[in-house]
Amino acid sequence: MSTSRILVVGAGFSGAVIARELAVALGVKVLVIDEREHVAGNCHTERDPQYGIMLHKYGAHIFHTSREDVWNYVRRYSEFGPYVHRVRASTKRGIFSLPINLFTINDFFGKQFSPEEAQAFIATLGDATIGEPQNFEEQALKFIGRELYDTFFYGYTKKQWGCEPRDLSASLLKRLPVRFNYDDTYFSDRFQGIPLDGYTAIIERLLADANIEVKLNTRWHSGMGDEFDHVIFTGPIDCYYNYRFGRLGYRTMFWDRSYHEGDFQGNSVINYPGADVPFTRIVEHKHFTPWEKHDHTAVFTEYSKETGEADIPYYPKRLAPDKVLLGKYLDLARQETNVSFLGRLATYRYLDMHQVVGEAFDFAPLLAGAISEKKARPVFPAGAT
Repeated sequence: MSTSRILVVGAGFSGAVIARELAVALGVKVLVIDEREHVAGNCHTERDPQYGIMLHKYGAHIFHTSREDVWNYVRRYSEFGPYVHRVRASTKRGIFSLPINLFTINDFFGKQFSPEEAQAFIATLGDATIGEPQNFEEQALKFIGRELYDTFFYGYTKKQWGCEPRDLSASLLKRLPVRFNYDDTYFSDRFQGIPLDGYTAIIERLLADANIEVKLNTRWHSGMGDEFDHVIFTGPIDCYYNYRFGRLGYRTMFWDRSYHEGDFQGNSVINYPGADVPFTRIVEHKHFTPWEKHDHTAVFTEYSKETGEADIPYYPKRLAPDKVLLGKYLDLARQETNVSFLGRLATYRYLDMHQVVGEAFDFAPLLAGAISEKKARPVFPAGAT
């Protein structure tokens, strides 16, 4: 038996939180492995080598939550700077704020609506012939009508997901509400901020425990868990089973990086929803740290594409064939006796950072009790399947 009784596969937020909590609660050795050369997974941050700007290497990450316990937990490991995320959309008709709010509506239609007038007006735009929306497109058309949908959602969604919006779940649109006031903040959570020294520093501090060993550039392979009492797997669930039934569908992203003097676009994120524009958005990283001053700026132009075997999976597509495939992998997972699956890849769900942290934090005491008592326990956190 290895001296490391627990193996955690993946050094992102899921892996780091569960490793820390189990190491402290059980007082046992925990080995954390990750196939990359750094910890923190897709929320990895690093200083730009030319200008010292803090870069979100794998795309924009803003920590936001309404759970006070989660907010207090991450702040144990870093001081957070004040940051409020605001997104703009660049269209042929001009630049507008997102999510759609009262300013967007009045600006787009050349009106001066009050909140009540705007709500009544938007109601007239919706497609009344649609009963219960069956997909993303129907949800949008029923709610906001054709003109707003075509301007802000159709092209962006098709580029982001690589398919027609009618093939996507209606639930995706619930992430982008319409507000009938002038609140142009992207998130409505109680707490929001960016760590002063980046997300990677948080993960490093979570893993800085005498009972935790970290091995990078180490890829998971079948049989690796045989040496451990328990495995917590945070990678793709289909990878764990060596893609026995095939690969689950994901979208991945890539970026063109450029440097400029001064301020390139005046905002951290500007979306380009037009179908005639090949990229989805432009991210200017120095705006994520407004407390820092930089004479130059680093700009990432973001593209989306289907995930190949060598690509990093980002967004689970969860189309109908994916759900069938997922069911087969879940059936296998439920038969495991010393493996837990945790995080967005292992449960094939889109989760924000605060949800990942909260789920790992909640799951840790249940898992610690089951491991210490050597009793059967759920292989997934509550609500994951």
